[in-house]
Amino acid sequence: MEPLQNFLPQVWFVILALFLFLYVMLDGFDLGVGILSLTASTEERRGILMTSLSNVWDANETWLVLMGGALFGAFPLAYSTILQALYIPIMIMLFGLIFRAVAFEFREHSNRKLIWNLAFGIGSLLAAVGQGFALGGVLKGIAVDQSGHFVGSNLDWFNWQSILVTLTLIQGYVLIGSTYLINKTEGKLQEIHYSTAKLAAFTTLIGAVLITITTPIFYISARERLFSAPLVYLFALIPLLGILLIALLIRSLDQRQEKRSFLWTILLFLLTFLGLGLIVFPYIIPTQITIYQAAAAPSSLVFMIVFIGFLIPIMLAYNIYQYIVFRGKVAGEYYGGE
Repeated sequence: MEPLQNFLPQVWFVILALFLFLYVMLDGFDLGVGILSLTASTEERRGILMTSLSNVWDANETWLVLMGGALFGAFPLAYSTILQALYIPIMIMLFGLIFRAVAFEFREHSNRKLIWNLAFGIGSLLAAVGQGFALGGVLKGIAVDQSGHFVGSNLDWFNWQSILVTLTLIQGYVLIGSTYLINKTEGKLQEIHYSTAKLAAFTTLIGAVLITITTPIFYISARERLFSAPLVYLFALIPLLGILLIALLIRSLDQRQEKRSFLWTILLFLLTFLGLGLIVFPYIIPTQITIYQAAAAPSSLVFMIVFIGFLIPIMLAYNIYQYIVFRGKVAGEYYGGE
């Protein structure tokens, strides 16, 4: 039974990481496009940006719901503690997601679109801000007692490191949103997003470098783990691969390679997740409670795996089918001058 008790929490840690990655990747370009819509100079340009999302955005957020449900079932202690510790940034994220969802629907039927345009863009920005502060709070660590219950302040997540993480995450969303729009637009509008993608690539790189440098310096637990063999070799390799991917991304942008720019961005997000996994694992409540301490009973974990084993292929097939059906450029009158 003991090998099973160690193996099942690891499986669910990987499943949660998969859900989180799919959400950040898919809803990430949704949020990026929403943030970019705040900079659109005309209503027609903004309409093209929102039309590019109209058939895919709601399915992308399903992975966030799945992740929340899986965290509740697999690691109930972590679910209650993390939500209590990060209550404010999570509420900011949820309010942002609500604003953008309502705005997306109401804008289509409104004669005065300005308020709904702002609600969509600001809601996207709020959702990204909430996610950034939540991630920063997790990386900093959550204060708990010996039973794993939260004993810190409701503002523990707010510090200069979490601000840096938030700004970097926003730039990452703008980057993936820009490379997505490169594939969905053409003409002058596409050229604009080649420029925003290139700028976001540099700002994301700067933020990632600062986070990589400061995390081992200010977080003792991360420093002890990352600078001990064999993790030290992986920790040294990930920044080098990140710089390589940024270089390949910028090259693809300069050469106007639509598909490759989006591919390099996805790989960059994947590499970032691998790095975060190295920092966090095996903790589910950094840096106090491990996945083994917070896991539900093995019978519950096995039952959930059977259920989720059917659900994941269905969700993936639906997402893939959706993107195949709605592939191609967004039709619109504005692709030229102002």
